[in-house]
Amino acid sequence: MTSRQLPAWRRSTAGAHRWPAAVTVAAVIGLQMVLPDQLVVQPHWLLPALSALLLVTLVLLGPGRAGTEHRHARKVALGLLLVVSAGNAGSAVRLVDGIVNGSVADQAGPLLAAGATIYLTNIVVFSLWYWEFDRGGPTARAAGTAVHPDLLFPQMANPEFAPAEWEPGYVDYLYLAFTNATAFSPTDVMPLKIWAKLTMLLQSVVSLVLVTLVVARAVNILR
Repeated sequence: MTSRQLPAWRRSTAGAHRWPAAVTVAAVIGLQMVLPDQLVVQPHWLLPALSALLLVTLVLLGPGRAGTEHRHARKVALGLLLVVSAGNAGSAVRLVDGIVNGSVADQAGPLLAAGATIYLTNIVVFSLWYWEFDRGGPTARAAGTAVHPDLLFPQMANPEFAPAEWEPGYVDYLYLAFTNATAFSPTDVMPLKIWAKLTMLLQSVVSLVLVTLVVARAVNILR
């Protein structure tokens, strides 16, 4: 099969746009800012500020599509992801611990709002992990060197249902993270590699714990 006959995700392309991921990370920083002080690492501004700094650096190092990337851009991207992940993990642990020992929220509304914020941030964090590691990351995917997918999208298994130029973009990974968090299992995107299976397993566990404990506590308060 010639390069022209190969689907876009199997050959070299300009790559997917980075701006959807950047906008989503900016939204996560905003969510971090509105969490109650007792649920975030102190000082409150530290993690959002570091996340914002790394986000700006990433945009400056690698603007445009993922096909071109500064040699340090991936390190910065992974640093950003670790910072955001650490911040949300810390908030999730504090929330769960507070619910278990009864020290968090005696009102259902604020509790549900905090739980929803951490839950949504968790979705975004895992979408970025999928985005950064599927077939070596955005730049490697643009090069089209990986023959076997880590995550099997429906368009890969059934190319007749997709345009010839289709390749997964950030929104596809965000959708994957959302459906995995709500269904607690794969839906239309199948994990093929061990790292993908374990990452999806971890996301499902975190989402299940958050939903179960937050909703149960809120119902108990309302009663």
